[in-house]
Amino acid sequence: MNIAGLSLRDLEYVVAIADEGHFGRAAERCNVSQPTLSVQVRKLEGALGLVLFERSNRRVLMTAPGQIIVRQARAVLAEAQRLLALASEGRGAPLTGRLVLAAIQTLGPYLFPLVLRMLRQEFPMLTLALSEGRTADILASLRDGRVDAALVSLPLPASGLTVSPLFVEPFRLACPADHALAQGGALRAADIAGPDLLLLDEGNCLRDQAIAACGAGSAAGRHATSLETLRSMVAAGAGYTLLPALAVPSGPDPSGLTVIRGFDTDGPGRTIALAWRASDPRAPGLAALAAFFRAQAPAGTAACRDATIDAG
Repeated sequence: MNIAGLSLRDLEYVVAIADEGHFGRAAERCNVSQPTLSVQVRKLEGALGLVLFERSNRRVLMTAPGQIIVRQARAVLAEAQRLLALASEGRGAPLTGRLVLAAIQTLGPYLFPLVLRMLRQEFPMLTLALSEGRTADILASLRDGRVDAALVSLPLPASGLTVSPLFVEPFRLACPADHALAQGGALRAADIAGPDLLLLDEGNCLRDQAIAACGAGSAAGRHATSLETLRSMVAAGAGYTLLPALAVPSGPDPSGLTVIRGFDTDGPGRTIALAWRASDPRAPGLAALAAFFRAQAPAGTAACRDATIDAG
């Protein structure tokens, strides 16, 4: 007998007979006719090559092999019930199990510390594995299944993905304290389109957004590999740069070397979104995760409306 021929229903019949000590009462408990139950148990005994019950007109007794089989049948049925319970829990909770969550490098180190405590409280059955990278690498990992969901900056090539905008993060200007841009009235994006603009290197979405925001050419300024290096270059007097609001330290620069300035009401910024595969069966849970991030939009950002886009 192979496992394909083993029915959980037949195991239920066997356990019911063992509990009731009577074929009729066992049939009533299982909501089947007594002949049906008897035939199925006979078939199971034949398939196993064992006699499970000693039958007489007055009583039913388990044989020694029957006691072993019934004990194991109880264990199998208990595990089957556990499987159903786990599935039910999975449907009832927004997300459970392991989730690989990636974020772009200019966001993850600044957003994760702000939300992780609340995230773990909101999704207590979720085991998070965090990672970071550049947009192109994250999207490739997302599509091939190495990443389950990603915090990215719009726009992005969303084919095959569901994209849920979360919040708009404004940019701030970081400049040397003795630079002309350190003083003055309301700052506009056009004011920073100059040769002193410092950028991240090629392949970083923030670089492209900074260029688009101030109308500079793609060859403008000097380049750095990280926001922290950009900040150090500004402090060294090499030029000025755009920083996402979450990456800006609170309070003035203790060294006095840099100044942070905001823009006018139409200043530049970026829209942060959560993306996942459109085919992922956990879509309702991932939508709940997006709603969480939207509700926990950090101070200084503006939460988006729930406008999930299924790119198909």
